[in-house]
Amino acid sequence: MRKVPQLHVATGATKWNDPKNFPWTMGWQPNYQTEGRIYAAHILQTKPNAKIGILFQNDDYGKDYVKGLKDGLGDKVKMIVDTQNFQATDPTVDSQLITLKNSGADTLFLFTYSKQAAQAISKLDDLNWKPTTYLHLGAASVGATFKPAGLEKSKGILSAGFLKDVTDPRWANDEDVKDFFVWMKENLPQADINDSLNEAGYMYAKTLEQVLRQAGDDLTRENIMKQAASLKDFKLPLLLPGSTINTSATDYRVIKYMKLQRFNGKTWDFVE
Repeated sequence: MRKVPQLHVATGATKWNDPKNFPWTMGWQPNYQTEGRIYAAHILQTKPNAKIGILFQNDDYGKDYVKGLKDGLGDKVKMIVDTQNFQATDPTVDSQLITLKNSGADTLFLFTYSKQAAQAISKLDDLNWKPTTYLHLGAASVGATFKPAGLEKSKGILSAGFLKDVTDPRWANDEDVKDFFVWMKENLPQADINDSLNEAGYMYAKTLEQVLRQAGDDLTRENIMKQAASLKDFKLPLLLPGSTINTSATDYRVIKYMKLQRFNGKTWDFVE
């Protein structure tokens, strides 16, 4: 092993929070299993008699979410009445949605990327099936998922958020959001401001900047990893209020704070 720091990988895969086995690799996004447990907690609180159906991509990514949800449900895991999977190369998920509807599920979890999420939302409308629907945060995009599916069809979908949506009018007077727009205008004036990857990249860079500040003049690989695993109450400008970053040698998770949101057809409303 060459011991090259691989910092802030753009994934929430659980394997990247494994400092014992992968001490030189650190993820950045919220952990998939943690997100799944958040959804489980909400279901247990608000709909304890739910009949749950799950659609997931049949790979490590999808299985991570399913495990988190099941772990969160604990001894209530029997609430899950059916689980359907698909391959990333499958042309549609129509047959899986039909099977899930026929299972009697009244609550649906979509652990899919944007393409399949848009297909699923559109198919729900075709089937006139209106389950309480949770969509994982990676696919909860107005531009990539809800517009292709139909904004009206997407109303009511729940997801966990962790970033301020810089296109949402609620943050129009937020000083950190204003600073982001100034930075974008100066450095990436041609970029599509609706593409959330621009915001994510900005945040990755801000995190790395803090690591380098803490490292000072000691830019050895060992010290870079040590500082990346020593962030204390660090606040990133575009995280939701209440979120701070704390990492350690035994916990590589960068983003831990998420808040449940519901899509209203245009933007997101927080679910209290």
